[in-house]
Amino acid sequence: MSHPHPELKAAPPLPEGGLRVIALGGLGEIGRNMTVFEHAGKLLIVDCGVLFPEETQPGVDVILPDFTSIRDRLDDIVAVVLTHGHEDHIGGVPYLLRERSDIPVVGSKLTLAFLEAKLKEHGIRPRTVPVREGDRRGFGPFDCEFVAVNHSIPDSLAVAIRTRAGMVLHTGDFKMDQFPLDDRITDLRAFARLGEEGVDLFLTDSTNAEVPGFTTSERELNPAIEQVMRTAPRRVIVSSFASHVHRIQQVLDAAHQHGRKVAFVGRSMVRNMGIARDLGYLKVPSGLVVSTKELEKLPDHKITLVCTGSQGEPMAALSRMANRDHMIRIGKGDTVLLASSLIPGNENAIYRVINGLTRWGAHVVHKGNAKVHVSGHASAGELVYCYNIVKPRNVMPVHGEWRHLRANGDLAIRTGVDPERVVLAEDGVVVDLVDGRASITGKVPAGNVYVDGMEVGGATEASLKDRLTLAAEGVVTVVAIVDADTGALAEAPDFLARGFVHDDATFEPVIPVIEKTLATAAEEGVGDAHQLEQLVARAVANWAFRTHRRKPLIIPVIIDA
Repeated sequence: MSHPHPELKAAPPLPEGGLRVIALGGLGEIGRNMTVFEHAGKLLIVDCGVLFPEETQPGVDVILPDFTSIRDRLDDIVAVVLTHGHEDHIGGVPYLLRERSDIPVVGSKLTLAFLEAKLKEHGIRPRTVPVREGDRRGFGPFDCEFVAVNHSIPDSLAVAIRTRAGMVLHTGDFKMDQFPLDDRITDLRAFARLGEEGVDLFLTDSTNAEVPGFTTSERELNPAIEQVMRTAPRRVIVSSFASHVHRIQQVLDAAHQHGRKVAFVGRSMVRNMGIARDLGYLKVPSGLVVSTKELEKLPDHKITLVCTGSQGEPMAALSRMANRDHMIRIGKGDTVLLASSLIPGNENAIYRVINGLTRWGAHVVHKGNAKVHVSGHASAGELVYCYNIVKPRNVMPVHGEWRHLRANGDLAIRTGVDPERVVLAEDGVVVDLVDGRASITGKVPAGNVYVDGMEVGGATEASLKDRLTLAAEGVVTVVAIVDADTGALAEAPDFLARGFVHDDATFEPVIPVIEKTLATAAEEGVGDAHQLEQLVARAVANWAFRTHRRKPLIIPVIIDA
């Protein structure tokens, strides 16, 4: 297996007739999926998503792929192809279209509808190209054929990209549920036909590559969901992703069967389910869905609420219910159904919410104690089937953390793919397909771009480090009035501390340290206020660590007397 090496340099120019593949996100992480294909001087982008921040990234709303490497080539982009409508595949599109608004955006009906609703909030009207499975469209030198795949959101597509350098098959996010709720299965006949033609590079979803066997069918959740609707003594509150149309369909059907009415709670849930219903992807029995106002007139055992917040996001409805600052007051006898997976790294936040809800008397049904979730991604058994059907010449695992990518590469090798032709890349690593061989040739910048409120790219690793310091260590502001001629303190400095445990006497021992620093600076002829501030900050920081074992953020302010 070829691995990226830290000492990779900028890639050489792409050889004539070659195809270059660069993932700007989605490798080494689950999120912000974005792959750039370059051929004959043009670029085709597949997906452009966001990544949700971790606890070590306070104040960040979402993380975008880094567009640096394509910014001076925006005019060469022939299209952005979206495989499906999840946030980690479409969330970055508004930010890309801000840089060039007329890039054609290609996708299935539901995917484009979810995207257009999102773009409306950004005030952007996109140039859309609706496609469906079986369609074949040319975009510059790229000939794209779209293939139906089954995933946890309807209307997902894989894309086969034919170029003079060879054919690439990108699965998008997929699994092989043989009994999907919408009867639209992953089109293995198309995979086989493309395999016969010859797939030169196979990009496959690695999310569940470590999970043996096959991903359970969505239909197997029906009994557990139905049981909740049948046995819950009072209200049922269901939490799910705002895009998980299949899961919400199951909830609606079970609620209807047991004479319950349903209300959608939360802006994104109301918006997305409205879109899915209008386009016919969500079948809603008449009279089933009511407004939250009408619910107040119904007895508790006739009520089902569907809201977002299954991941313990701080603002989402469930966390607010657990914290008692939501209009829905959770009480004894209520049943809360968490109908989605745990995103790796979010477990603590979710258990915090489960504990909060349980404390108010709710019965919480979740993946840990009932069969209420199946993954949207193919497990090892399904991936192996695909390798055997497609017989790819080169394989590049995508969509996963390192352990997932490695496991997926190992599966490919076990089915007979030459280990030299399995490419494990990271974000920013350049993979060139030349004369039928895929190899790593260099790298481009692919850092994290943080969206912080209205600011894109303003927050940096350094500013996040400052935020973490503020959270963990506190802040001390030192205001010193200094005699410009002698460099001596005109009066005792003021100390303003927040989050740094202290009383008035705490800072007395540091005053001589500051005096000594200023005296040394005066002797050396340092009189510039900015330089003095740096010296004072360092002296106070060293003192704080020596005496208190703390590293607060020090903000020095020097005023000339």
